Amino acid sequence: IAASFQQAVVDVLVTKTLSAVVKTGAKTVVAGGGVVANSLLRKELQSACDHRGLHLHLANLAFCTDNAAMIAAQGYHLLQRGHQDSFSEDAHATELKEIWYA
Repeated sequence: IAASFQQAVVDVLVTKTLSAVVKTGAKTVVAGGGVVANSLLRKELQSACDHRGLHLHLANLAFCTDNAAMIAAQGYHLLQRGHQDSFSEDAHATELKEIWYA
């Protein structure tokens, strides 16, 4: 079941990526983020790009981190700067942006 789910997700991501290439006329595909750590996705994106003569740039695996790890790292830096909230806070991206980048 897990392998079938993985294949279905990879198929959709590759198909949508190639669709965007067709719509934009791009000659280069760049991919990053946690999902790009998936070896099957990396392999199939490379194969699809090679087949179509596209350049593919994948982020180094060391930089394909989990979002939770990135949020935890940001939380660490905020705490070091003295910022604290209660556990009853709601998440509002526009408000957080002002705190994170201050």
